[in-house]
Amino acid sequence: MNDTFRLGGDLVVNRMGFGAMRLPSKGGMFGEARDPESGRAVLRRAVELGVNHIDTAGFYLSAGSTVSANALIREALSPYPADLVIATKVGHIVREGGFTQGTPADMRSLVEADLESLGVDRLDLVYLRIGAMSPPHGESLGARFEALAALREEGLIRHLGVSNVDADHLAEARTIAPVAAVQNQYHAAHREDAELLGVCEEAGIAFVPFFPLGGGRELDDERLVKVAARHGATAGQIGLAWLLASSPVTLAIPGTGSPAHLEENVAAAGITLSDEDLADLA
Repeated sequence: MNDTFRLGGDLVVNRMGFGAMRLPSKGGMFGEARDPESGRAVLRRAVELGVNHIDTAGFYLSAGSTVSANALIREALSPYPADLVIATKVGHIVREGGFTQGTPADMRSLVEADLESLGVDRLDLVYLRIGAMSPPHGESLGARFEALAALREEGLIRHLGVSNVDADHLAEARTIAPVAAVQNQYHAAHREDAELLGVCEEAGIAFVPFFPLGGGRELDDERLVKVAARHGATAGQIGLAWLLASSPVTLAIPGTGSPAHLEENVAAAGITLSDEDLADLA
C-alpha cells in the first residue's frame, strides 16, 4: 500500500490523517466543551506520530461556541510544520447552535474567517460543503463554487474540494475549477458512494470519507470483527485499514479527543489486509 498521496498534485500527505471535529467538544459538534488542553495535546501527538493532514471547519465548535477546532489547531501547532496540510470546509453558517446554508456572497467572509482563526495567509484545501447528511440531489453548487474559485484565483486558497455531493455535483464543479478532493460519508458499513469513489480514482481526485469510523456508531460488523481477530486489532482499526485498501486515492481522517484512541487509529495504517481479509470484507 502506498502510504502517501499527492493532494492536488503537489501536496504530499500521509494517507492516515486526522479529523478535528471531536476536539472542541464531547460527542460531536455543539456538545459539552472538552478541556482545551486535551485537544491541544492530541494535536501535538498526532503530528509526532506522522500525521500531516488535518481536516477541520470553522463550524467545529463546542456548545456556546466557547471552544473551536481552528483555535486549538493554531494554539497547538503554529508556527506550522512545513509539510502540514490543513483542510477546511465552508458553506454552512452557524446560527444558535444550528446551520443555515451560505450564499455565494457568504463564501468570502467564511474563507476569511478560517484564514484568521487558523492564522494563515492561504488555505491549503477548502471544501464547499452542501446539504446536511445526504447529498442534496438536483441542487446546483455552481454559484457557490464559482465564488470559491474566484478566491482561489486571488491566492487565498490553494486547492478546492467538494463535500456531501453526488456525481452530478462533482461534474458541475469540475467545469468551473479543478477539484482536488471529495469528502462524503463512507465507511465499511456505509458503502453507497463506491461508484463515486471510482470516479475519483480514475481522475486522481482524493476521496476523503467523513465518519470513517461510523460517525459515533461502533463499527461492529461481524466481517470486521472476524478479520480483526486475525490481526489482533480492533474492528475500528480494520475499518480504517479497509478504507485505505479500498483505493489508492482514499485518505482516512479519523477524529478523537483521546490520546489513546489517536494512537490506535494511527496504528491502523500499518495493518496490511490479505486477499482473504479483503474477500471477507467484501
